[in-house]
Amino acid sequence: MMTVKSNYIKPKFKKKINPKVGLLALSTDLTIENDFQSICQKLPLDLFVNRIHNENPLTKENLLKMSDQIEPVTEKILPGQKINTIAYGCTSGTIAIGEDKVKEKVQLAKPGSYVTTPITSAIKAFTKMSVKKIALFTPYPESVNKTILEYFNRKNINIISFSTFNIDLDEDIASVDPEYLFETLIKLNISHADSLFISCTALPVLEILDEIEKKINKPVFSSNQTLIWDVIRSVGYKSPVEGYGKLLRN
Repeated sequence: MMTVKSNYIKPKFKKKINPKVGLLALSTDLTIENDFQSICQKLPLDLFVNRIHNENPLTKENLLKMSDQIEPVTEKILPGQKINTIAYGCTSGTIAIGEDKVKEKVQLAKPGSYVTTPITSAIKAFTKMSVKKIALFTPYPESVNKTILEYFNRKNINIISFSTFNIDLDEDIASVDPEYLFETLIKLNISHADSLFISCTALPVLEILDEIEKKINKPVFSSNQTLIWDVIRSVGYKSPVEGYGKLLRN
């Protein structure tokens, strides 16, 4: 039998390791992961995703059921490893469960991680861009919209106008036609508002957001846009990102 001599080669390791970002995406959200990848794959960070089960139809009661899953689902993102930033990818779910409760459950699994959510990041974005009067658009049904509007009222955020698609099923939200969505949003009467906020991580608005902003000549925010903005800034990426609205250029 022939003996093969082992050839040991010294490995060379990276001098700089990218920060790690974890994303908790809903099991029925067909949009958020693609939106994150479209921006984050070009940046010096590594994105890791896990899915959290949620039930249809969209109701506050079903959104609350996700609360007990947050810790174990977070733990399964690179188990045992430190993650710099973790994003919980549900606007209405964060409001139903509570921002502090979401953060607490994430940090039980990943102590020391920076935690953000779509609504947490949206509030930060409003402050960053100095907007006071918001036109709000959602795809949610009435019961969830009630929870959203109550949240903004508690935060003393001035909602000037409100419009909705009134969709009951989360996976249907991702199937909204982007061209129809664009035409709908630019026709909204938001003359008295400083900006437009489009809520829901499943709504396919990120790729058309820049064009909406140019058309209405006002800052436009969306759940995924503000969430990605907060995530990339939290891990030290400060350069402008073009093509996704004024916020990401700041």
